[in-house]
Amino acid sequence: MSSRVPKQPEPRRMSTRREPIAARPAKAGARVSKTKISDKADAWLQHHKLTAIDSLMRLLREPVKSCLTVLMLGISLALPALLYVALANVSQLSGQWASSNQLSIYLQPGATETAAQSLAKKLELAPEVAQVSVISPNQGLSEFAVQSGMGNLLDDLTDNPLPWVLLVQPHKAVLDAETLQQLRASWAADPVVSDVRIDMAWLERLNHVMQLGQRFALGLGLLLGIGMLLAIGNTLRLAIENRREEILVIKLVGGTDGFVRRPFLYTGLWYGLGGGVCALVLVVIGLVSVATPVANLAQSYSSQFSLQGLGVANGLILLTMALLIGLLGAWLAVGRHLRDIRPQ
Repeated sequence: MSSRVPKQPEPRRMSTRREPIAARPAKAGARVSKTKISDKADAWLQHHKLTAIDSLMRLLREPVKSCLTVLMLGISLALPALLYVALANVSQLSGQWASSNQLSIYLQPGATETAAQSLAKKLELAPEVAQVSVISPNQGLSEFAVQSGMGNLLDDLTDNPLPWVLLVQPHKAVLDAETLQQLRASWAADPVVSDVRIDMAWLERLNHVMQLGQRFALGLGLLLGIGMLLAIGNTLRLAIENRREEILVIKLVGGTDGFVRRPFLYTGLWYGLGGGVCALVLVVIGLVSVATPVANLAQSYSSQFSLQGLGVANGLILLTMALLIGLLGAWLAVGRHLRDIRPQ
């Protein structure tokens, strides 16, 4: 008997055909990362802080150059500031002179003491009058003899040619020229009055001089302000030229004009702040140097005049103007020269 060997099952051939894999749903587009507004603000403030510190350090590394520039700016600001302080003190002094202004009422040559006293009492009742002083002819002649030094010659006079005089001190509320002129006209209409004089011409001239001084101070301030702009612009132009290669590299990597301009703007602000502080120091030194002579002069005239300074408000205004001038000068200079620096 022949034995049969059972057939082995043929191995199944692996199919080389790949079954398609179920595709996963793809997301539409790439993921977008959003930056918070607070993060942007923090980065912006941090960059401004670093830029301001770096600009200050660059100035401190060149102390001689920086000090000369700051001193020049300080002198330019101190000159109009000192002129303004002088005009303010003259205005204060003229106000004190105006408050002591008097009207002199001269009576007719034949007027009696009774008429003078009667008119004085009538004027004292007027609401515009603060005080009335009666000067007799003999008293007036004695004062004239003392002031003129002609006492020996006046002793030979047989008759006293001086009339009765009333010195009227008006209230401070009626010190304007128009009101005083109206009072003068009304009092001069009295039959017993010969003439009424009010010496306002010198005060008007002083006011005109002060107006001229104010115009001069304003013009001087404008001219010196333009000079400061030119000085800051020239200084920053040299700084831009020294950093020309650095600016080109920044622009090649995509830096904007605002990014490049920012350090120079802070440099202008530092120059302006230094100039303002220097101006304040110069003003204080000038006032301190003349305070004692002015006080002695006022004391010799028995005056209550006191020298006024610039004040806190005006000092802050001076510092603000210095900062604005520094910022404007830097902006104009940097904007003009940055346009000429372009990557090739």
